Amino acid sequence: MKKIIELLQEKLEKAFLECGYEKEYGKVIESNRPDLSEFQCDGALSAAKKYKKAPFIIAEEVVQKCKDCEEFEKIEVIKPGFINIDISKSFLTKYCNDIIEEEKFGCIMDKNKTVVVDYGGPNIAKPLHVGHLRPAIIGESIKRIHKFFDNKVIGDVHLGDWGLQMGLVIEELKCRHPEWDYFKEDFEGEYPKEALFTVADLEEIYPCASSKTKVGENATEEEIRKAEEYKENARKNTAYLQKKKKGYYDLWKKIVEISIKDLKENYKKLDVDFDLWLGESDAQDYVEPMVKKMQDLGIIYESDGAMVVDVEEPSDKTTINPCMVLKSGGVSCYQTTDLATIMQRQIDFNPDEIIYVVDKRQELHFIQVFRCARKSEIIDKDAELIFLGFGTMNGKDGKPFKTRNGGVMRLEKLIDEVNQKVYEKMDSSKEMTEDEKLEISKIVGLAALKYADLSNQISKDYIFDIDKFTSLEGKTGPYILYTLVRIKSILNKFYENNNISENKVLEPMENIEKELLLKISKYNQTLEESYLENAPYRICNYLYELADIFNTYYQKVKILQGNPDRLNSNIVLLSLIKRIFENGINLLGFNAPDRM
Repeated sequence: MKKIIELLQEKLEKAFLECGYEKEYGKVIESNRPDLSEFQCDGALSAAKKYKKAPFIIAEEVVQKCKDCEEFEKIEVIKPGFINIDISKSFLTKYCNDIIEEEKFGCIMDKNKTVVVDYGGPNIAKPLHVGHLRPAIIGESIKRIHKFFDNKVIGDVHLGDWGLQMGLVIEELKCRHPEWDYFKEDFEGEYPKEALFTVADLEEIYPCASSKTKVGENATEEEIRKAEEYKENARKNTAYLQKKKKGYYDLWKKIVEISIKDLKENYKKLDVDFDLWLGESDAQDYVEPMVKKMQDLGIIYESDGAMVVDVEEPSDKTTINPCMVLKSGGVSCYQTTDLATIMQRQIDFNPDEIIYVVDKRQELHFIQVFRCARKSEIIDKDAELIFLGFGTMNGKDGKPFKTRNGGVMRLEKLIDEVNQKVYEKMDSSKEMTEDEKLEISKIVGLAALKYADLSNQISKDYIFDIDKFTSLEGKTGPYILYTLVRIKSILNKFYENNNISENKVLEPMENIEKELLLKISKYNQTLEESYLENAPYRICNYLYELADIFNTYYQKVKILQGNPDRLNSNIVLLSLIKRIFENGINLLGFNAPDRM
C-alpha cells in the first residue's frame, strides 16, 4: 500500500510532466507551516532556474492541472511559488478505510532479511546496573520493529564471559578455596553438580578481585609486588580458560550457569528477551581458523608480541591504529572475540545485517573490528555491519546516573523505584485491590522507563527525571497508556450497550476528526522511517502526537451519541486508533493495563 504522501506526489509529478517540466519537481513534503496547509510542494522554485520562468507562473500552471483531482480539498499558490495543499476529507476517509483492512497498516512487507541484533552485553559474575538499561531497551525495540517488517531476526545477548575478568574471579575463588577439586592438577573424579557459590557471592567476588590488582600512589614495594602477582595469576587463569584446561573450564561453566539464570530473571522484569544466550566464549573455536584466514591473505603481522591487522584508510582524518587480533602469548582480547563472533554469525546465519547496540564511546573499537572483518573476508561483502552507539543516561547534574551515595545503581533497584513512584501517583479514589495496584504500577512503570529512553534519539544523552517520566501529562509513557486505557473504556462501554454494527467503515468527518485521520494516515510512513533508520523515537513521537489529537477530540466530541452512522463511524475510528496504539507500544516493548 502506498503512503498517502506518495499518492499526493504522484498527482503533482503528473501535473509537472503535463505542463512540460520534469516530474522530479513534484516532490511533496509535509508542510512546515501546518497553520497554512497540510502538505506543500516547492518544486516550482527549483524549476524556475532551469526553465527560466517565474516560479509563480510555473506553480500556477501545475495547480490548474490539479484543480479537479479528488485528492485535494485545497491546492493554491503562495508567492513566490510555493504550492500549498490540503487533502480532501473524502479521499482521506477512503485511505483510512483501506488501512483498516490492512493487517500491518499498509506498510510494505518485502524485507525478508536475516538480521542479527547484538544487544545487552552484560558481564558474567556481575549484577545488571543502569548502564545495561539502554542497550536492553533499544535492542529489544529494534528487534521487534525488524520482526514487524517480516525480517528473520536473531537477538543475541552477547555475554562478556571470556576475558580477564573471568581470570580474576577464578583467582579470587582459588585464594579463598584452594582445597576445591577444581584447582587440583591430578584430580580425576567428578566435580560437584551443584555450584559451591551463589550469585550474591560472585557479585562480591569480582570487585574484591579487581581491587587487589590496584595500588595507591603511596603503595609499598611489597604491595606492588602482590598486586602484580595477583594480576599475573589472573592472566594465567584466563589463558588456562581459553585453552579449556580441566578444572578451570569446569568451574567457569558453573559461574556462567548461575549467572545466566540470574540475568534471565532480571531481563524478564524489563520484558526483554533474547533468542541466543551466547557469549564471547562461544566464538573461541573460530579464532584459530580466523587467524589462519588472515595469514593466508597476508594481512596479519606481529607487533610488540601481538598479532595485528592494519585498518587505517587514506581518507581517515585521524589516526586509526591497527586492530589487535591477539595479545602476546596468543591470548584473546575484545577485538578477537568480536571478530570471531562475526565469523560465527556469518557461518550460522549468513546475515544481511548485524546491528550492534552499544555505548557510542566504543565507536573506534567497532571501526577497527568492522574494517578488519571486511579485510579478512570473514563476513559477506554485501552484509551490513551497523553500529548503533547510544548516549548515556544521566542524573539531573548532567553526569552518568548514580545512586545518592555516588555508586552505580543496580538495574532492579531502578525498576523498583520507578514502580514505587507510579504506585504513589495512582488515583486512590478508584476501587482496586492491593495486588491490582501493584500489578498496574509494574506495567505503567515499565512503560515510563522504556518510553523515556526510546523517545530520545539513540545517540543522544538524556537526563533521568523520575517525576517527569512517571507523569500522566506530557510526553511520557503513562500519558500514552492513559490515552489507550481511555479508548478501551469507551469501546467497552459501547459494546456493553450496543450490538456490533456490520457497517465497519468510516464516514466523512468534522475538522477535528480529519486531524485524527490525517495523523492515522501517516502511521505506515512513521513505521517505515523507524525501520529504515533504526529509530524507535519516531514511533514515540508519533504516539504522543496521536494521543494529543485524540484527547482534544475526546473533549470536543460526544463519541457515544449521534445517529447510527455517526456512532458507528466514531467506534470504527476509535477501534483503529486502539490498534495503532497497541501496535506502537508493542514495538516499543511494553503493554497497557485494562485500567489505570
